[in-house]
Amino acid sequence: MSALTTLAIYIGPFVVLGIVTKMLMKRRVVDLSDVQSEAGPNRRPRKVFLLGGWRTED
Repeated sequence: MSALTTLAIYIGPFVVLGIVTKMLMKRRVVDLSDVQSEAGPNRRPRKVFLLGGWRTED
C-alpha cells in the first residue's frame, strides 16, 4: 500500500464528515439571538464555563 493511499484512508473520513457537517449547517442556520429568544425575557444571567474560562451570560 502506498503512502498516499494510507493518507487517504486516515484523512478521508474526516474530510467527508467536515463537508457533510458544513452542508447541514448551511441548511439549518440558527443565530444566537434565536436561541436567546427561546429562553424567554425573565431568565436570569448565570455563570457558564466556555472555552476554558468562566463568564457571565448577559
